[in-house]
Amino acid sequence: MSDNSVDAIVTDPPYGLSFMGHKWDYQVPTVEQWAECLRVLKPGGHLLAFGGSRTYHRLVVNVEDAGFEIRDMIEWLYGTGFPKSHNLDGEFEGWGTGLKPAHEPIVMARKPFNITVAKNMATYGTGALNITSCRVFTTDELDGGNSSLLSHLRDNTTPTSNYKQSPEGRWPANLIHDGSKEAIDIFPANAGAASPVKGTEPSAACTGQILGMRKRVATYHHGDSGSAARFFYCAKVTPAERDEGMERFIAFSASEMTGGRKEGSAGLNDPRAGAGRNSGAKNPHPTVKPLVLMKYLCRLVTPKGGTILDPFTGSGSTGRAAIEEGFSFIGIDLDPDNIVTASARIGYSYKQITSPAKSPEYE
Repeated sequence: MSDNSVDAIVTDPPYGLSFMGHKWDYQVPTVEQWAECLRVLKPGGHLLAFGGSRTYHRLVVNVEDAGFEIRDMIEWLYGTGFPKSHNLDGEFEGWGTGLKPAHEPIVMARKPFNITVAKNMATYGTGALNITSCRVFTTDELDGGNSSLLSHLRDNTTPTSNYKQSPEGRWPANLIHDGSKEAIDIFPANAGAASPVKGTEPSAACTGQILGMRKRVATYHHGDSGSAARFFYCAKVTPAERDEGMERFIAFSASEMTGGRKEGSAGLNDPRAGAGRNSGAKNPHPTVKPLVLMKYLCRLVTPKGGTILDPFTGSGSTGRAAIEEGFSFIGIDLDPDNIVTASARIGYSYKQITSPAKSPEYE
């Protein structure tokens, strides 16, 4: 591939867990592999790569050592993980060896450039994030930021700055969750208002000549209601979605998809095979990501009409997302079977966006 030829890289590479005998998952991508990604990426182009909670540090170190600039970490939070723990009995009943998985980190990195962001955007179309296309829809009035101290409204004075509503929605955050009860319960009922300032609390005096206690300023809540969990969320992939485009394929049993585990056993909840999937699937790939999540990530880092590369394409979820969002796509994978699966799934998305009679879910 040519230097500086792709606009973004969105990928779900091996996590380096060597779990359940998946040999392709034995290590995170090497510095050399990420260096090749850096070479083909345009200056200012972003890389988004999923990682495992235990090996994320190795992923990020390799990405950084390859020459990328680490910009952020996006957390995908979910409540449907299955505990992978060796539970003890006898004297140590109630003790185990692992926690329930509830998140996957995504590294956000960028190829360095030596001009301003505006000039780089004008030259390559890369370097910034597409905030507008990734805003989170809301019916709340966003006057000045969640739980901001809009003192001019409280004091009936002229504002010192221009507050502007954001009819497009909320600013995208570096946290994404699956909407499950477990995830929702983590958040307070009113974002930023778990411990509201009433204005009557005692406070130590500041430095200088001021003596006694300072008066606290009460927070002003401005019609922004509901749980903090209303920020962008994305559930795990559904069985129907993972098999879209593979209607003519023969289904794999759950046992075949989890290294020969006995039907009905807890081992069928291999996290790299989809927790709780006991009925098998036509798409046997163990790490299928939800389409809505991948579409969101593709929009966030890719300019209009740009090209997305996935060097660990697996079953093609990034490819589906890219096609449905109007981007070009290049996918690479070592396994010929994965290429067959990815081709069928991407072909399904292509038919959906080109067919005159689209199904309602794609309108």
